[in-house]
Amino acid sequence: MSDGLPARIDRATLDRIIQRATELQTGSRDIGDNLTTDEVLKLGKDVGIDEGYLQQALLEETTKVHLEETHGLWNKLVGPGMVGAQRVILGSIESVEQQLIRWVDENELFTIQRQQPGRISWEPIGGFQAAFRRSTAALGGGKRPFMLAKANVLAATILPLEPGYCNVVLTATIGKARSGYIGGSAAVVSASVLAAVAIAAMSPFILVALAPLPLGLGLGWGIARQYRPVAERVQLGLERALDQLERGAVKPSHVLPGRSGGLMGIIADEVKKALKP
Repeated sequence: MSDGLPARIDRATLDRIIQRATELQTGSRDIGDNLTTDEVLKLGKDVGIDEGYLQQALLEETTKVHLEETHGLWNKLVGPGMVGAQRVILGSIESVEQQLIRWVDENELFTIQRQQPGRISWEPIGGFQAAFRRSTAALGGGKRPFMLAKANVLAATILPLEPGYCNVVLTATIGKARSGYIGGSAAVVSASVLAAVAIAAMSPFILVALAPLPLGLGLGWGIARQYRPVAERVQLGLERALDQLERGAVKPSHVLPGRSGGLMGIIADEVKKALKP
């Protein structure tokens, strides 16, 4: 080993090294603008990138679906009411659908709301089933946290691309959680305004009357800002689902045992999920 180089390199450092080495190698070549697909594939082959991975990256870049962005004061100050993630996945629509359904069923607190070819929507489960799944997850050591629990609707759109590839777009609506944080913030600010009005009616000193306002505004802003980490966690949950699809870590449904019927079947299934390594 060369002097000065570390004995071991972690994953984040490895990614930076590979990215930088690729930049150096491609930078040493005379590369013009507006390359054709064949030229990109040839360039990738020259720098040692597997053609299959490069083809997948090309498809992912050229078939991006631009998610609708909502504008407004609360979206800028608090955060979006909907987040999304997308990726090109190797596989047929049918296999990707089944893997995604199985993943959501095993790792999140959702049940299918509607299913059509290439499009699936989920809604949260509630009551005993949700409580029992949370408790069995705790028994399993919390190995698979429920990262989408704050979403009120989860949707997937699976679009066919070239043979063997699909573009998977996942979206999660979290408007209910955002409304709760906005409502809490508005309540605190309103209370401070009412307090200021009440004090103004009893005191001739304007500075005394305005004293509750900065405190109320600060508390209201602090409550509203707590929503952004919630949205970021849901976003990460969508990326996690796509990671599993990309790695093929979810087994197709035809190789998994069928569900048992009735309440005892649900309990048995949930216990198996929690204790499964």
